[in-house]
Amino acid sequence: MFYHKKRLQYFTKPEKPDPVYAKQLQELIGGPFGEMSVMAQYLFQGWNCRGPAKYKDMLLDIGTEEIGHIEMLANMIAHLVDKAPPDVQENAIKDPIVEGVMGGMKTEEIIMGSMSPKHSIVSGGGAMPADSVGYPWNGNYIVASGNLMADFLSNVQAEAQGRLQAVRMYEMSTDPGVKDTLSYMIARDTMHQNQWLAAIEELKADGLEGLPVPSKFPQELEKQDASYQFWNLSEGTESQEGQWAQGPSPDGKGQFEYLENPEPLGPVGEAPTPNPKLYGTLK
Repeated sequence: MFYHKKRLQYFTKPEKPDPVYAKQLQELIGGPFGEMSVMAQYLFQGWNCRGPAKYKDMLLDIGTEEIGHIEMLANMIAHLVDKAPPDVQENAIKDPIVEGVMGGMKTEEIIMGSMSPKHSIVSGGGAMPADSVGYPWNGNYIVASGNLMADFLSNVQAEAQGRLQAVRMYEMSTDPGVKDTLSYMIARDTMHQNQWLAAIEELKADGLEGLPVPSKFPQELEKQDASYQFWNLSEGTESQEGQWAQGPSPDGKGQFEYLENPEPLGPVGEAPTPNPKLYGTLK
């Protein structure tokens, strides 16, 4: 059961409309690393969790929080689109980032294309489940594998990308209300990155999962000669200077080996003759 409270988790109203920025802000809702993605990702991971109750509860806690973040952004977009006069759009275009993206266009073309037409035509001045170019959000963005270590590693990446985009959006705004709201969301991203890193260590401490994922697959069944080799497959040998090319591996189960001039281990690739009814071209 979900229970909605009418008060937003956090929100400061923007001082003035800015439909151009509203269009850009859609990325934080419906982009691959937006709030809809992390919301669905954490909720499905929680619903599918068979591990200890603390992990399931934690996943559902944070997944539910992300619903509130979408609501915050939806309210922000509604205020930014509301009653936006043409001169607001013209001023927004003078932002060097926006101007650079739209360089080479005539002023009238920029004004017409600066705000999302869907904000007027489709959503009636509201937010949409889409990214900054209007591409609809889809469930292929989420990861919910049933393996908590694999999922938590993915969650770290999702929060890192999400925080990166929120920080970029913070720098692109001069509106105190927008910046204040985003500063709160950035802080929650800080918490969530640390939360997933802590959860990864907890999985290890509980003996439930480790590296490499899945850790319960018998490593004697893999070609262990190749398990810890780093192959140099580009010009230069600078890559050998990293910890990934020498010393103990992070999983504690091997030693990295650097191969400066690796050789192929298989034969020349040759596909079998196809079924004649497929009418492929044969030599």
